[in-house]
Amino acid sequence: MPRSVRSKIVALLMVPVVSLIALWAFATVTSARSVSDLNRLKEIDTTLVIPVGDFIAAVQDERGAAARAVAAPDAERQQTLRDRRRATDAAATALRDGVNGGSADAADVDPQLPGRIDRLMGDAARLTALRARHTTGKDATDRTTGAYSEIVDHGLATLGALSGLQNPPGASQPRIVLELARARDALSREDAVLGAAQAAGRMSPAQFDAFTGAAHTQRDLFAGAVDDLAPADAAAYHRILNGTAYRDLRTAEDAVRDAGPGTRAATAVPAANWSDAHGAVLRALRTAERSAGTAAARTADPLSLGTLGGSGLAVVLGLAGVLLSLLISVKIGRGLVIELEELRNSALRVAGRDLPRSLRRLYAGKSVDIDAVAPLPADRGTGRDEVGQVAEALVAVHRTALQAAADRAEALSGISGVYVSLARRSQLLLHRQLALLDTMERRTEDPAELEDLFRLDHLTTRMRRHAESLIILSGAAPGRGWRHPVPLLDVVRAAVAEVEDFARVEVNAVAEVRLVGGAVADLTHLLAELVENAVTFSAPHTRVQVQAERVGTGLVLEIHDRGLGMSTEALEEANRRIVDADEIDLLDTERLGLFVVNRLAHRQQARVTLQPSAYGGVTAVVLLPDDVLAEGAPDDGGAHVEMTSLYHRRRPARARALGAAIRRPAALPAAPEPPVRTAPAPEAPMTERPAPPEPARADLDGPLPRRVRQASLAPALRDDPQHKPEWVPRTEDTPAPRRSPEQARATMASLRAGWTRGRAATAPHDGATGAATPDDANPDDAAPGHDPQGETTP
Repeated sequence: MPRSVRSKIVALLMVPVVSLIALWAFATVTSARSVSDLNRLKEIDTTLVIPVGDFIAAVQDERGAAARAVAAPDAERQQTLRDRRRATDAAATALRDGVNGGSADAADVDPQLPGRIDRLMGDAARLTALRARHTTGKDATDRTTGAYSEIVDHGLATLGALSGLQNPPGASQPRIVLELARARDALSREDAVLGAAQAAGRMSPAQFDAFTGAAHTQRDLFAGAVDDLAPADAAAYHRILNGTAYRDLRTAEDAVRDAGPGTRAATAVPAANWSDAHGAVLRALRTAERSAGTAAARTADPLSLGTLGGSGLAVVLGLAGVLLSLLISVKIGRGLVIELEELRNSALRVAGRDLPRSLRRLYAGKSVDIDAVAPLPADRGTGRDEVGQVAEALVAVHRTALQAAADRAEALSGISGVYVSLARRSQLLLHRQLALLDTMERRTEDPAELEDLFRLDHLTTRMRRHAESLIILSGAAPGRGWRHPVPLLDVVRAAVAEVEDFARVEVNAVAEVRLVGGAVADLTHLLAELVENAVTFSAPHTRVQVQAERVGTGLVLEIHDRGLGMSTEALEEANRRIVDADEIDLLDTERLGLFVVNRLAHRQQARVTLQPSAYGGVTAVVLLPDDVLAEGAPDDGGAHVEMTSLYHRRRPARARALGAAIRRPAALPAAPEPPVRTAPAPEAPMTERPAPPEPARADLDGPLPRRVRQASLAPALRDDPQHKPEWVPRTEDTPAPRRSPEQARATMASLRAGWTRGRAATAPHDGATGAATPDDANPDDAAPGHDPQGETTP
């Protein structure tokens, strides 16, 4: 059963056409066979039928002459016999030439025909021996007559094998003509017997029986066969049989029969009268026989309407019908196939490309022109066939789906606006909360409380990132930004600090470049999402490595994890979601991290690719263009703002205080962390102040560090008598000192180291002491590998 529409229509239209072609082919084959049979009949008539008939007639004439010459030899009869022999030899030569020159296969006509032809050709070759064998002796006449009659019988048998040929329309049946030929042979035998008796002067009883038998045979054959001939041939025979010569012949036969054997029979009919009547009838019968048997075949035209008859007309009309049917079928079928294929292609195009692409644009917050995507046909409604109506219905369904999606997108856009408003409010509150936490961290001296504040600060920072993710997914821009370049190392540290399990992240070799201020927020958020995914989907005991280097086309950052990795199909799907700007589906809550990376990468013209890692996990490669780099830019002092704003600059210090493992390679010097400017917060504006160099990392195994006087002052202010020392003894009325973040970090590092040494030297941990978690513990309350906001890796 055909499956395609084209195959079904072609099969539907070709069934009647093939049937018509089959009928036409049958008529054509039949007509061609008739033409072939007629051509073969004409050839066989020329090469076999006529030569065999002429040879039989010559042998019959020679038989009569030989019987008379053997019965009473004289000069006249001998001369007549020689003339007949020459005629017979000529007929034998013509027969031999016809048999050898014919191209028709005798076996196709009749399986017995080749043997009969060979036997007749042998008789012709033995005529010389036959003529010399039976000239003298007793019963020489009967033996001579019998030998010639045997040859005649072989000739008639050959004609009988040829009677299986199909004669043309209007011709007599070959079987009937063969019976008339046998009647003519019987008449010729009468002449041979009666002629020999007349020459000898008496008729023996055997001759009398042969004569009367031949007479009865020819009369019966003429009476029963003539009426079965074709009308024209029957009329010719009736003229002969009703003629004077045949009546005289029958009168002579009756006289011989009435006379009986002996002398009376030989003298019952004058020889001259018999010869004249017999000769006239025999010649007329020979002419009528040839006309009835082969004249129609010789004169028929194989391509004439009379020869082809109804089959020829069927061939011509059938050919015209086949051509007309093919033309109509091809025209109608082709038009229908084209319409259905266009309808199928339109449906597939709508279902597979246009509608999904438009839906993705609508879901991504972009507008779609319904009239341009799914235009209505100009001639809709009137004069459309069923296929056109289906096409209109398809367009209507397409427009309805787009309109429904547009209404849904509009509703989602309104909801998205609400979400953006709430996210910005939450972001503002989180900024205020971070500022409040910073104030609390500065004035507290209790290590346990400070550690809890640091944990709360870290959770708040992550909450702020998720709020920004909601803003990014809604199509808006985050509220924070930087006007001046920021070192790449600070951006990477800030990104790592926003990860839940940041202690497992190792920052290796990072190129010493600066990023333009406009790209800092987006790239920090992008790196944080990728690092979060790497940490979440790798084993807790493994490390995630981050490194960056310059390449010919920009800057490459690589994030390696040692998790279980992703399949090839999953990697291809994740990369497609990252690259394709129209693939963002905010309803797919399991891919929100990828969609955030998609938006940020397109906004900064960055290329993000996920690849199989050599460690068995996944490697995220971020290629930043040269446009986001600001190498060699002047380090404006006004550009230094507090790290609290740049995703909290205390993250590296806090990680050290809590036992984290954020490291840098030994080849890179420990550059001081540049201060950054906080985003404007109306409730708690932050003043800018120069930051001192970062103190050396506390030695966890040595004694507690000692404070160096004026170590945090700028070089120009050191040893200034008018400058008051920052540290003064505290009383109950003395306000808490306002330390810089670097000072707080160094203090906490020292406190943490001393607390660790003291804890190791004391008894086992007592829950009532309020001790903090070990160094290598996760500082957050959330479970490892789980994002409370629902983000997952690709």
